[in-house]
Amino acid sequence: MRGDDGVGSVLAQELSKRFIKTANIKVFDGKTVPENFTGAIREEHPSHIILLDAVEMNKKPGHIKVIAKEQIANYNISTHAMPLSFLIKYLESTCPAELIILGIQPKNMNLVNELSVEVQKSMNLILKLFKLLLK
Repeated sequence: MRGDDGVGSVLAQELSKRFIKTANIKVFDGKTVPENFTGAIREEHPSHIILLDAVEMNKKPGHIKVIAKEQIANYNISTHAMPLSFLIKYLESTCPAELIILGIQPKNMNLVNELSVEVQKSMNLILKLFKLLLK
């Protein structure tokens, strides 16, 4: 019931299904409170952390961008309880992992059931990329 704002959760669920048998990949669906998963993330001792979320970038719907962590405060990141910049700073100070932020431009942030066609296409592209990269 979150429309394009839910793309991060939908991606996490799809990645979990596809990579559940891969021992070196752990997926967390942070929903609107990703800070609640910092303990579990730290316990995994990850080499990489990839944050996937809807990000208002004033681009065409579905636009995908790797966002520099130093610039995250310049973007409107969906509906989280805490600013994502705080989460990033905390993870950086507690996990020596490479941190990557992947944003997808939403078409709408209305409380609807489905992702827009544009965001769905971008999500499918990201899933294909993960499949190729994580063989």
